[in-house]
Amino acid sequence: MVLYFSGTGNSRYIAKRIADISGDEIVSINDKIKKQDFSKVEADTRLVFAVPTYAWRIPKTVEQWIQRVDFPQEIKAWFVMTCGDEIGNAPKYIKRLCEGKHFLYMGTGQVVMPENYIAMFAVPKPATAQKIIRNAEPEIDRIAGLIAEEKPIPDRKVSAVDRMKSSVVNPAFYRLFVKADAFFANDACMGCGLCVKKCPLNNVELKDKKPVWGKQCTHCMACISYCPVQAIEYGKKSAGKPRYRCEL
Repeated sequence: MVLYFSGTGNSRYIAKRIADISGDEIVSINDKIKKQDFSKVEADTRLVFAVPTYAWRIPKTVEQWIQRVDFPQEIKAWFVMTCGDEIGNAPKYIKRLCEGKHFLYMGTGQVVMPENYIAMFAVPKPATAQKIIRNAEPEIDRIAGLIAEEKPIPDRKVSAVDRMKSSVVNPAFYRLFVKADAFFANDACMGCGLCVKKCPLNNVELKDKKPVWGKQCTHCMACISYCPVQAIEYGKKSAGKPRYRCEL
């Protein structure tokens, strides 16, 4: 089974490509979290988690969901993380998660995909994004091949900087930046409600046909990236930037 969490489509794309090669069933963690579905996950042979990198670790909301859900114990588990640059020391924390769930940890893969964190960085134009995705496909296929053959993903070399990013910067990132306060919809908003539908944490609702954000944001960027008229902004940081989503 391939389970994925994805704000703008990068991890979903990887999950689908892995599933095509491995023959595994594909399941959306977004849908599970949105429905508050913590029922037991049944998997026969293996689990593959395709997730984005949030400040050099897997998203906290995904980790919390995994911790709450019952899975088969002693089942093999692979993690594949999308990132705009690299994943830091994320495998250390994934190994700890696997130990707590009694998974047989089979490694963590890193796949560089187009940047989507519009709240802080520039995102690529469509042509550049397509090139990044095509360049990523051989690595996705290599990882998928290892999974299909039940082989571990080799460990990456971890530097002192990697360890600092995942241990020190990650909690500071959540404490200081992961808030929905800066989101707003301008006058171009049509009140279509797509942002409400896309939010995995049910953190967006329509009031007087305009979206309003609550306090449970995970900064997945789904609301701002999928707005059909680019009416949603994140303060001044998103102004003039192209929106990115992977819809291959």
